[in-house]
Amino acid sequence: MAGALIEQLISARSAIAPVLAEPNVLSTQISQILHGHDAVVLERKNDWMRVRGADRYEGWVHEAYFTEPHTAGSLVSGWKSNRSMSLGCAVTELGGQLRKLPLGALLGEGDAVMEGKVISAHERRAMFPARGDAITESAISYYEGTYYQWGGITPWGCDCSGLAQSTYSLHGVQIKRDAALQATQGVALEGGLEGLKPADLLFFSDREDGYITHVALSLGALKIVHLTLYQGGHAVDDLDSSHPRLKKLRSRFRFARRILD
Repeated sequence: MAGALIEQLISARSAIAPVLAEPNVLSTQISQILHGHDAVVLERKNDWMRVRGADRYEGWVHEAYFTEPHTAGSLVSGWKSNRSMSLGCAVTELGGQLRKLPLGALLGEGDAVMEGKVISAHERRAMFPARGDAITESAISYYEGTYYQWGGITPWGCDCSGLAQSTYSLHGVQIKRDAALQATQGVALEGGLEGLKPADLLFFSDREDGYITHVALSLGALKIVHLTLYQGGHAVDDLDSSHPRLKKLRSRFRFARRILD
């Protein structure tokens, strides 16, 4: 039986909190909420909560990954928070527990940095400008070597739309979670694969109905950076290549959209 609708906030206390399709540990992971990021509680079922993250994406989380629900304050929109952000670090919390944090996690007041890199909100805005070349550089440098993980959004494991969303968000630009949703944002480009600029989003489909199933970030010309199951993870590819895999990918190209002005 569905729980009552409540208006409360929770904050992720684990490094990564899996967001699942159903309130069941065996359910599919559809996204993640990182340490220090908030979510709105929409519904409860025993130890499970249906939540909406700062990106408006909804799913089920287990209460063990989060702080106790509270009503004070407003939703911390993660990447635009005034808190310091992890670039990959380890902290000790108030209880003395050591916790490793991925790129994008937000530090709490009691977190003491033991190793790795952390930047303040001021430094973040200067270091990660909302420019196409800067966004694609982050997509390459921070995610190189990342393996493909459905529903993942960090260099510890990521999917194609997670790479697009997370790197844009790192630079202060909010886009939606799924490739099919991202395909509704920005401005449609009429030239197909011609005239692409860095950080334009390229959308692909392997379905007869054309439903978008993959997204990549343009590096300019026909070069792309993406997370792909067919390579096991992060890849920089050239759609002008004669490689059979890339020829097939190019045949599945549907359209491109520009998020930045």
